[in-house]
Amino acid sequence: MKASLSEISTLAASFEEDVAAYSRAGFDGIGIWEMKLPADDAGNLSRLREAGLGVASCVPTVPSILPLRLPGMEGPPDPRERVDALCASVRRLAVYEPEGVLCLTGPAGALDPGAAREVVIDGLRAIATAAREAGIRLGLEPATPHQHDTVSFVNTIVDALALLDEAGLPEVGIMADTYNLWHEQPAALAAVAHRVTGLHVADEPAEPGRTDRVLPGEGGTRSAEHVRALRAAGWDGFLDVEIFSIPDRFWGLPVGEAARRAYAAIASLERA
Repeated sequence: MKASLSEISTLAASFEEDVAAYSRAGFDGIGIWEMKLPADDAGNLSRLREAGLGVASCVPTVPSILPLRLPGMEGPPDPRERVDALCASVRRLAVYEPEGVLCLTGPAGALDPGAAREVVIDGLRAIATAAREAGIRLGLEPATPHQHDTVSFVNTIVDALALLDEAGLPEVGIMADTYNLWHEQPAALAAVAHRVTGLHVADEPAEPGRTDRVLPGEGGTRSAEHVRALRAAGWDGFLDVEIFSIPDRFWGLPVGEAARRAYAAIASLERA
């Protein structure tokens, strides 16, 4: 098992604090969020090497081609500016030799669905070119259907593959997330294991109406089922815990405690 923790899970901590806490907790890697990276990439790399951490999936500062409708993550409104930012992020993040860099479509918003699709396809082609030139894998991430109007109009594995086929991008993979794919059968994910560029792991809360995420194992068995299916299909990437939360829940924990809890959860998941 290769276990990593995505930095959004410890939102209030710095990159330096994340690296130290994740290493102490026993993680093999870190899921980098570019917004947390200090400007000194050479220094960041040295810190990671000293801590013994590899890099799982990276999330660019501007993660989607069309603007997200999430407070604090909207970013620039112009898709062309967003694609330029994504290409620049791909080039920068390549030096960290990650498992992959992800991107999202974003929601259609005020655009006609067909027009939104054309904008995204053009953007994906440009970002894929940047990834190819940088020598790293790009993964398109489907979002949960609950976030169709806020995060992505691609909400299933089939949707993601159809979009990539339409764009003529067989080299672009799927960034999987057990929370986003809670509604998908594990066999559907296993069938595309060769296209999976990374795996975020989190559960849906059992309590109705909650929109945060909980640690794997706390919301049911689907994360374990997805992991088992991928493993059986030969996939051997990082299990990257990614928790979006609120200050009264997981985001309110000290970084060291959050990392320890996340590591214990992923270790239990692997044994499930």
